[in-house]
Amino acid sequence: MLLDTCALLWLAEGGKQLSKQARERIEDAPVVFVSAISAFEIAGKCRSGKLKLPVPPMEWFRGIVEHHGLAVEPLDWDVCMAAVDLPPIHKDPCDRFIIATARMRHLAVVTADPVFPSYGIDVIS
Repeated sequence: MLLDTCALLWLAEGGKQLSKQARERIEDAPVVFVSAISAFEIAGKCRSGKLKLPVPPMEWFRGIVEHHGLAVEPLDWDVCMAAVDLPPIHKDPCDRFIIATARMRHLAVVTADPVFPSYGIDVIS
């Protein structure tokens, strides 16, 4: 399973905004992934003032990954090319990387984004 950036933020806040099903699936999953693009997205939101974190973004991301035992899925060339080849349903480039990762790695995505299912991936709302 792969966490969308919003799901990662909610997990870091204690998981109360995640559905019961999402929390249970996260707890039961042998591996929970987060895309490297989520680190980029979080750092960008901090820089623009849209997100406030108690520590610098790099420290925060590293701490959350370690605390929750998450695995970071890198952005390699095949994922980057797949993101470009996706149908133009979703405009957010970070989400397109997450969708491409989910499709290529056959992972369900934990997200509240209503557009993700349009790409034929398993979504945990």
